[in-house]
Amino acid sequence: MTVTFAAAAEGFVRDLDEDFRRIEKLVGRAREAGAHLLALPEAALGGYLSSLHGDHEDEPPQLDGDGPEIQRLIGLAGDMVITAGYCERGDDASGGLPYNSCVAVTGDGVLGRHRKVHQPLNENNSYAAGDRFAAFDSPVGRMGMMICYDKAFPEAARALAVDGARVVVCMSAWPASRTNQAPVLADDRWTRRFDLFDRARALENQIVWVSANQAGEYGSMRLVASAKIVDPGGEVLATTGTDAGLAVASIDVDSSVEGARRFMGHLRDMRRGSYAPVPASA
Repeated sequence: MTVTFAAAAEGFVRDLDEDFRRIEKLVGRAREAGAHLLALPEAALGGYLSSLHGDHEDEPPQLDGDGPEIQRLIGLAGDMVITAGYCERGDDASGGLPYNSCVAVTGDGVLGRHRKVHQPLNENNSYAAGDRFAAFDSPVGRMGMMICYDKAFPEAARALAVDGARVVVCMSAWPASRTNQAPVLADDRWTRRFDLFDRARALENQIVWVSANQAGEYGSMRLVASAKIVDPGGEVLATTGTDAGLAVASIDVDSSVEGARRFMGHLRDMRRGSYAPVPASA
């Protein structure tokens, strides 16, 4: 089955009504493009932290995983799969800290959830960490999700691929370098790393990779946009570049994955007994 994917590069703010106005526009554009899946960025509901260096002045609104905002997203989805990030209300296990979470929905309800596992810089002061990666079934095939810094760890995408995911959606609020800013955002070292991670994770697992990211400026951060769809060979099928927008591409997921794995099957050829567990002190 050929699936049309749409990945958004867009900025989001604390005002949830304004966020939903932006989401509604993106849903409309994705629907006009025939998209079966629309990936929205990390923290699309309520915005991300205004800084990663402990100097932000406000926190995103904490939302319930089945609360009215998620229900509103479900109402917008219809027969489309929508993924979106949000700040999930904390619990006893988190010591009261919220989780940096994302959800996949259709008009029928929630398909899957993920809590960001890997935390850069001072993010652990604002969020509790998740502890797993799990794939789930969806109308576009078996898929998995991760958030931003998770994609810097090959084990995260590999865990989803081993669990059967043929599509992975990564939602980010990925900023440009703070200490060595490039005059042109496309030349920024963190923009290049963002793109490199996207292509590498797709290629090494031979999966379809859908990457959404925040765009514009928020607080002290300049976001790199660069939403894209990458095929199982690591080739970028569509990208927004460093501008806000929607990257749209169609691909036969099963055919492309099976074709990529036919001769050089990375999951098939793994020598799993050769990899020692990584010690906690490494």
